[in-house]
Amino acid sequence: MRLPDYDSPSSLKAYLDNRGMAMQKKFGQNFLVNPRARAKIADGAAVSEGMKVWEIGPGLGALTAELLKRGAIMTVFEIDRGFILALEDIFFDEIQNGRLKIVAGDVLKTWKEEYKRSGIPDRLCGNLPYNIAAKIIADTVSETVRFERCVFTVQKEVARRMAAKCGSADYSSFSVLCRWAYDIQPLMDLAGGSFWPRPNVDSQAVVCTKKADFPGCKNPAEFLKLQRNLFSSRRKTVKNNLTALYGNTPAETAGATAEAVLKDAGIDPQSRGEDLSIEQICLLADASYERDAGAKPLNRHTEV
Repeated sequence: MRLPDYDSPSSLKAYLDNRGMAMQKKFGQNFLVNPRARAKIADGAAVSEGMKVWEIGPGLGALTAELLKRGAIMTVFEIDRGFILALEDIFFDEIQNGRLKIVAGDVLKTWKEEYKRSGIPDRLCGNLPYNIAAKIIADTVSETVRFERCVFTVQKEVARRMAAKCGSADYSSFSVLCRWAYDIQPLMDLAGGSFWPRPNVDSQAVVCTKKADFPGCKNPAEFLKLQRNLFSSRRKTVKNNLTALYGNTPAETAGATAEAVLKDAGIDPQSRGEDLSIEQICLLADASYERDAGAKPLNRHTEV
């Protein structure tokens, strides 16, 4: 490996200048120039020799190098053509010996094909820009693809939303997806000075560990459909949102169906999506699925 000086903003700038490259704001590019933070993030991934690791947005490969040191076999997803050429140079030997593969393009468009081709990796990592963090996490979970362990660096606002519990201002459909699939723990806070260029916001590294009791409901597709609907109009009651979900029937029938499903799940029709725990949404999804399937009502009034 012919590594740049990842700890020095001036050296990184000189490296980019010498290659005629520049940081592109549209891709949310920031280098993590704090070596202790990079090491802690790599340690948080708990990588052992021979593990397959995906990394989203490697940039010039600062975290990539840390993970390779720990024996990872890397697949990195990079959209910036200049960075791809740089990675091919920096990690030439690792590419030649099969320890590093570069997937070019937008990860939201390429990850599914790579998943079909090579299967699920042992770990998923990435310093994720704001405009993609929620999308890639929601996209993988919505496809019922879960990783054993993920370590993401995201804006602190995104980290709060990932871990938010029902009743809080940050609780959303995205929170439900994240906490439905993973146990989420903060790893470390990162001030703007840990990055170059320095962002205007603080970040947080979080560890997502695959839940053992997933999915907690009878039909994941029904859960996904229902939880999206519950948060589609946050001001509306659960009953009104469910009525809209069943809106392919006459209004009176849709409303009656919504009331029956809520009764089966033991949920107050006047509550809102933000008031429901993931366990309650699972009960609601089961009640909705069983009604659709023509099964008997659940008659479960569980307090959670």
